[in-house]
Amino acid sequence: MTATEPLQLADPKLLLVDDDQAFRQRLALTLERRGFVVSAAANLAEGRRVAAEVKPAFAIVDMRLGDGNGLDLVDDLRSLRPDMRILVLTGYGNFATAVAAIKTGAVDYFSKPADPDDIVAALIAPAGQRPEPPLEPMSADRVRWEHIQRVYELCDRNVSETARRLKMHRRTLQRILAKRSPK
Repeated sequence: MTATEPLQLADPKLLLVDDDQAFRQRLALTLERRGFVVSAAANLAEGRRVAAEVKPAFAIVDMRLGDGNGLDLVDDLRSLRPDMRILVLTGYGNFATAVAAIKTGAVDYFSKPADPDDIVAALIAPAGQRPEPPLEPMSADRVRWEHIQRVYELCDRNVSETARRLKMHRRTLQRILAKRSPK
């Protein structure tokens, strides 16, 4: 399978629940190009409603949503369809939340930004097997740059507020933002 070749799935329905609209739209478009039929939701309530209607085979759930914790949705999805392949994403990753995600029934856990190829590999990996590690993981510089961009967007593109939250000098942040993303 190549990154541009659509998958041939028996049941391609996928639920994507994330409160970051721009991220949700980009990921949905990418997954649709890979052969999934994506139903998107912005919060827990909408995610539960869409899941009950669609009964997807796959789900990608953000950990922190505006109206609660995505792990609560993982429990609901697991009871709705026990064979569902669920992946948890979060911008606030740490070991404890990764363990909690797996214990609730998620097949894998990724910190944002996650590579779409890694997401797809985790979703379609055979039950009980972990996907192969990525051939070209993101560099530490790229992960740092992605994190800065995410905080910058969350701060409504306010350089001073972003610098304060990242505990860095404003001019340093401006230089980073002016450069292209690292590979």
